[in-house]
Amino acid sequence: MQNEVRELERQLRAEGFANIYVWQDGPQAYYPDHSHPTLTAHIVLEGEMILTMDNSSATYRVGERVDVPANAVHSARMGPAGCRYLIGEP
Repeated sequence: MQNEVRELERQLRAEGFANIYVWQDGPQAYYPDHSHPTLTAHIVLEGEMILTMDNSSATYRVGERVDVPANAVHSARMGPAGCRYLIGEP
């Protein structure tokens, strides 16, 4: 898993993401509507994340990536086992 994370980090850096880190949330953690001033990439490492944006929800599981555009209002809820994910920010 550690090698996979390093490879994902390299990929994000190659795409121009300078700030890359792993974040973990507990079961059913919830982030209400918010936005970020820049594009943000999220790659699920463990568990799942349900992201709602533009009145549509999608569930992201291990290995899946979601990019949230700059200033896009969105919310997120973590799955029943929580979620560990890699974040990339410019």
